[in-house]
Amino acid sequence: MRVCSLTLCLLLIGCGPASRTVVETPTQLPTVDTSLGIGDTFEVRVFGETDLSGIYTVGAEGNINFPLIGVLHVDGLDAQAVAKLIADKLREGILRDPQVTVLVKDQTSKKIYILGQVGHPGTYSYVPSMSVVEAITVAGGFTGLAAKNDTTITRSELGKKTIVRVPVADIGEGKAPNVYLRPGDIISIPERIF
Repeated sequence: MRVCSLTLCLLLIGCGPASRTVVETPTQLPTVDTSLGIGDTFEVRVFGETDLSGIYTVGAEGNINFPLIGVLHVDGLDAQAVAKLIADKLREGILRDPQVTVLVKDQTSKKIYILGQVGHPGTYSYVPSMSVVEAITVAGGFTGLAAKNDTTITRSELGKKTIVRVPVADIGEGKAPNVYLRPGDIISIPERIF
């Protein structure tokens, strides 16, 4: 009985911090933030209307200037909402039943940050469904001094900061599942202690 109580106590103590730091598995892809921001580029296709189709970049005010409509505020909207906004505006005396598709090309407003023992630490554009392994590869890979299995991801959500240790060397060897990133994640790779 005493051994069971001690084991339960140790489990509860051990689970405290771990419950705040959950490593996602590949089947648990993060909710992807597809909202547009300043500097993002997207393509608009209006079926049968090549003059209205084109590529647009969200300006500093969060707007684009669309032919026949004028200025539209798109900052914070996702691709579907932008397509609906354009279609609704085109219905107002311009086209009878516009079929509008919006495809996001580049989301420079979404960033990840890679610090420490990689070839090129810095700020990088987030790509939907980007994994920690892909991000480290984009940053030039690990240096010879990297403590690969001590890599951490710092993530802030709803005002709460979570730090997760990610065993990247084990991921590379197939011993651990890959971890997917979200915009704003900070990846830190410390130096090995010899």
